[in-house]
Amino acid sequence: MTKNKTLLTIIGFFMFVFGFSTLVLMLVGMNLSFLTWIDIGGKLLGFVIRLLLIMAGFIFFYIAQSDFKGED
Repeated sequence: MTKNKTLLTIIGFFMFVFGFSTLVLMLVGMNLSFLTWIDIGGKLLGFVIRLLLIMAGFIFFYIAQSDFKGED
């Protein structure tokens, strides 16, 4: 796990940042060009996917930073 810790942290961070930035941009009527596929199913599905992207990024980041060796 320690060799993948940095990679999981980076992936989680970027998932969180992209999810949060697309959520903010959606609220002002804009979108990132490479994430336009999120809105294909409609605005509600796009909103749910953005929230899932934010939560998944936070979970990846949290799991990568956790130390499971100290638990019984």
